[in-house]
Amino acid sequence: MALPVLPVDGRQSAAALAIQRGTGRLLRQYGVAPIPEVTLPNGRRADLLAIGRKGEIWIVEIKSSVADFQVDRKWPDYLACCDRLFFAVGPDFPLDLLPQEAGWIVADAYGGTMLREAPEQRLAAPMRKAMTLLIARLAAGRLHQAMDPDGALGFDFEA
Repeated sequence: MALPVLPVDGRQSAAALAIQRGTGRLLRQYGVAPIPEVTLPNGRRADLLAIGRKGEIWIVEIKSSVADFQVDRKWPDYLACCDRLFFAVGPDFPLDLLPQEAGWIVADAYGGTMLREAPEQRLAAPMRKAMTLLIARLAAGRLHQAMDPDGALGFDFEA
């Protein structure tokens, strides 16, 4: 039995959703499990938050256009919540605009390629625990909601 797909929240463009899908496929090839649209402890919202086999935390910021990149300067705030930070962009995005402090992924709806590894900065143990619990609770809550969309929510899994 296939699980229902969670609804899109309406903020993402078609281009951003395509990049998100392809980036998610790429991350799974690296053994990293992604979860989209996650509010972080510092109040920022990660486009993709992912956890690896050894507990490493990655954040991917999706930029669907140059204009999207130019108006959004909050990405340094993500560094406090991850071991590695990446930008994921479409195939036509000018890579010379992307910061050196992050890894680079180029993706479309069918897959992606990591063009530049993200520098690693290991999280402190308390933040790693907080992020791991956030991912686990949010993923479990979203899975339950997908399995029982008419059930009572009870509380906000992102809080």
